[in-house]
Amino acid sequence: MAAHNAYQSRSRGHWPCNKHSAIPDKMKEADQIDAVDRRIIRELQRDASLSHAALADRVGASPASVWRRVRSLEKAGVLGKSVRLADARSLDRSVNVLCQVRMTRQSAQTRSDFEEFIQSREEIVECYAMSGEWDYLLRISVRDVADYDRFIMRGVLAHPSVANAASNFALRQVKYTTEIPV
Repeated sequence: MAAHNAYQSRSRGHWPCNKHSAIPDKMKEADQIDAVDRRIIRELQRDASLSHAALADRVGASPASVWRRVRSLEKAGVLGKSVRLADARSLDRSVNVLCQVRMTRQSAQTRSDFEEFIQSREEIVECYAMSGEWDYLLRISVRDVADYDRFIMRGVLAHPSVANAASNFALRQVKYTTEIPV
């Protein structure tokens, strides 16, 4: 009986817990996403330019229902902004460099200063704060090795928060996707 009550609570979007436990809102939202929502998310990750009618046809729902569901998923933060992906090779930015960065200090101010620098540099297309030996992992998109050399020497290594960095050049891209499994 207790398992049945817990299931009923979850199916209504409520979790059985004591008053001291905290379940993140995103976790609650993810549990309320049904099969149609998942199909909508998959299709929009593949092609965000689909009309509501075309999307409805692909997921097997009415256009009005799809419109409401998309708005609800946007409001919940499950779906973010729509963008068009540019071809790096066509824009002469086909060299990808993965750069590991070690900080001089681990203070909040040092990290904040470096992260502000990261946001200001268009060459840095991804940045992750890391666990382990290195503090950050950057993916940098540049024209060529000389362009990267200028960027790393005058940018990253010149930053007062950076102790050192190690770079790895991608030889070719084996897989790239922006789709999150749902």
